[in-house]
Amino acid sequence: MSKLAQLSIYLYRRKPVNVQSRRFSSSNYVKDERAMEEEADRKIGWFLKLLFVGTATAVGYEFFPYMGDNLIQQSVSLLRVKDPLFKRMGASRLTRFAVDDGRRLKIIEMGGGEELLSMLESSKDDKTRKEALKALVALSSSEEVVGALHKAGAVSIITGTPTSSMDAEIEKYKLSLLNKFQV
Repeated sequence: MSKLAQLSIYLYRRKPVNVQSRRFSSSNYVKDERAMEEEADRKIGWFLKLLFVGTATAVGYEFFPYMGDNLIQQSVSLLRVKDPLFKRMGASRLTRFAVDDGRRLKIIEMGGGEELLSMLESSKDDKTRKEALKALVALSSSEEVVGALHKAGAVSIITGTPTSSMDAEIEKYKLSLLNKFQV
């Protein structure tokens, strides 16, 4: 046999190697498909997270500024209720809201200062007086608020508040307020 015949028999018997079949064999195909699915899941997951954060930011930006004013208004409204517990709750909330001059002025504009003074004047128990004085101390950190409270007659109301033998904090708050009004 000639060499050409041997070569042709050899090539005939030999199975052709298909590079494409190696790349897309069933096991490699499954691995590639899983990898693509995992990558797609990661991308979709990040997209959903970004969508959620963006939506939450937009809602928060639109919703929370109104919630602050609304909560201050509700707290001032609690001071108008006859029940001392609700009055104490309103005063306590106003104490927590009075963190900067803008909010302190907002509380005064909504009538919170006058309501706290009338609460202090009409309260019959030490707990209610204490919360009213505490809120007034928190509000009086601003000079404009001190002026507004002074015009509303705060000095006479504070000095007319009965002394408490049970709670020393009431006297401390009274002295602190009277010192701020004399400056």
